[in-house]
Amino acid sequence: MTVKLVTDSTSYIQEETLKDLDIRVVCLSVNFPDESFEEDKVDHNDFYERIQTEGVIPTSSQPSVGTIIDTFREIIIKGEEVLGIFISDKMSGTYECALQAKKVLLEEYPQARIEVLDSKTNCMALGLQVIEAAAAAQAGKKMEEVMEIAQNIRDKVRFYFVPATLDYLKKGGRIGGASALLGSLLKIRPILYVNDGMTDVEEKVRGTKAAIKRIIQLLQEDASQYGLKHLLVHHIHDYERGAELAHNLSQIYQRQVQTCSIGPVIGLHVGPGTLGVVYCTEE
Repeated sequence: MTVKLVTDSTSYIQEETLKDLDIRVVCLSVNFPDESFEEDKVDHNDFYERIQTEGVIPTSSQPSVGTIIDTFREIIIKGEEVLGIFISDKMSGTYECALQAKKVLLEEYPQARIEVLDSKTNCMALGLQVIEAAAAAQAGKKMEEVMEIAQNIRDKVRFYFVPATLDYLKKGGRIGGASALLGSLLKIRPILYVNDGMTDVEEKVRGTKAAIKRIIQLLQEDASQYGLKHLLVHHIHDYERGAELAHNLSQIYQRQVQTCSIGPVIGLHVGPGTLGVVYCTEE
């Protein structure tokens, strides 16, 4: 049977790719004190300008089990198999909701095939897993092989990023006030990465330019040793610097490097001006 992919909105896969590969998306939500909305229903620029102007950091929430059930059911009733790949279960309850949805649907459709994977990451580090799996499914691969392809990408993908300010990490409780103050005074920037499903600090350097330079070095070290399959640039409300970084990388690797805006659910934790690199090695 045909395998169809489902993911969540924190993958930030481009709309054209979603359509071409027939990938379904369930949305996480952003919650302000006076309103809530699904993150794909708001313009990224409007959102980031709002949090900068108002100084309010909203919260986020996973899609409901019912929403995931409805999305899975649309596939099942067509006689197709479901493979869901979602944001790390250490970052969101989305994966757990998908497991609950699977349990409910298998009682209703005991012959259905539903598989759910934890991507152990987010953003396009998740998106690359979904895209590769969906392409394999579209090519006629069976479920086991499609899952293996996704897990292979998961093992080889890297996501490094650097925030422009420590304010959002402080407000979110991810660093203390004293650390944020000292870091701001010394212009220290942490190079963050996703490690086994959680955000961790790779190292700390002085200044954003030095941090970006170090991220490129980390990329080059991995690429020279293991080869380079995929490469793209993430940014949060900083199209100019995102494009500049993508151009520099395209010159180094002689390939087109896509830029991708990070949406509200992930962006609210690190803030506007964040730059990052997602890449996947060959080996």
